[in-house]
Amino acid sequence: MQQQEAAAPAFGFLTAVESPTHGVFGGYLLVDGWGRPLEFHCTAPVKVSRAQQILYGATLQSHLHGRQIGAALLAEGSVAPAVVLTDRDAMLTARSHTPLPMAFVRRRDAATDEPPVGGFALGDACVSPHTSDSAGAEAIRARLEELSAAVDLTEPFERIRLAIEEAQRH
Repeated sequence: MQQQEAAAPAFGFLTAVESPTHGVFGGYLLVDGWGRPLEFHCTAPVKVSRAQQILYGATLQSHLHGRQIGAALLAEGSVAPAVVLTDRDAMLTARSHTPLPMAFVRRRDAATDEPPVGGFALGDACVSPHTSDSAGAEAIRARLEELSAAVDLTEPFERIRLAIEEAQRH
């Protein structure tokens, strides 16, 4: 009997785009190890009312990004990624609504920019696993090394933004 090959890992990129006229759009791009798209999902715009601003106060952004947008988009994916990366700190609160490991990623400011405590650098990016996933930081790093050899880890967020802008035009 032949041994089946393990499926190649997928990687998720989750972000939000704010539009002054429409509200907040969420976008979720799943890519393969070469950075090629597997799936793309986006939300309808979410407009925050004045009452919500008052009632949620300082917790509004984490509720909006983590629960309303992030959790909804993660539930849409048909492929379970090895890790979900986000460039929005408030989006990390989606971690409490999913079993998927999550990490915050940002571009390194300079060659001397040190990764945060518990995080690591890969290429031009600094990656910080969610506190729930900090024990698995080395496994997250190992999975992202293949992807970072093919794609700048911050680049797919720009693709999401451009896709959402394009959808708004049509």
